[in-house]
Amino acid sequence: MKKNIFNRLTFSFVLFAFAIMLTLVGCGKTETPVPTPSTPQAETPKPERPDIILATTTSTQDSGLLDVLIPDFEKKTGYKVKTIAVGTGAALAMGEKGDADVLLVHAPSSEKKLVDNQTAINYQLVMHNDFVIVGPSADPAKVKETKAVVDAFKGIAATSSIFVTRGDDSGTDKMEKALWVKANVKPAADKYQSTGQGMGQTLTIASEKAGYTLTDRATYLATKKNLKLDILLQGDAALLNIYHVMQVNPEKFPKVNADGAKAFVEYMINPDTQATIGSFGKDKFGEALFFADAGK
Repeated sequence: MKKNIFNRLTFSFVLFAFAIMLTLVGCGKTETPVPTPSTPQAETPKPERPDIILATTTSTQDSGLLDVLIPDFEKKTGYKVKTIAVGTGAALAMGEKGDADVLLVHAPSSEKKLVDNQTAINYQLVMHNDFVIVGPSADPAKVKETKAVVDAFKGIAATSSIFVTRGDDSGTDKMEKALWVKANVKPAADKYQSTGQGMGQTLTIASEKAGYTLTDRATYLATKKNLKLDILLQGDAALLNIYHVMQVNPEKFPKVNADGAKAFVEYMINPDTQATIGSFGKDKFGEALFFADAGK
């Protein structure tokens, strides 16, 4: 009898110990975590009017700057930009007719007219670089020995050297014409050759003819490897080259994309964009092609 009781107690103890062991094993078991689905990034909402027209100077295009900025702007805002790169005079004319939504140009004295008559609004300083005189390394007009652009122009005219002009009413063309007036000289007609084209093409022609020309530094550096032209004069304060951006006034031209133009202006003066502008060209040319100026 005692033996049966002992056996039952032993069996019960074994069952109890086994149950305790199962409980402990179960408590120590690590469950496989259920993956939480990641939250998809919100897409940039598409604007009601996604297409905008940018009228700008050829230097922003030829330098390669817009190849960096436009895709970034489109990605961040959802707008699609149609870029029309012409001389500043033609770009401003598009603004005067309401044929563009936003302008990026570099002829402050001509821009002032549009700002004063309210054709352009939201007028913002963006950046600057400078103009330089380039020419053949032989430098027959001794431009490299001068320090002022007016003296360089006098030397070019005196030696009957070829001078290649854009002749397209661009910001560069306006600057060059004003400098000839300031120098109070006029080159011989057969030596003053007009291309009627942008800066890149004008540099190519000047190189082919071993002539001189006035160019913005950015376009020269961006195309230098294909040219036989050297920088012969730089640093004259008269050669400062300033760029502004502005909206075409929707109150005058209701068809313009006011929201898109405003977004582009805000993008150009945004600190991140300004940082991109200020570093553009350093990796390829060893120096920046533009200096960021927004807010100055």
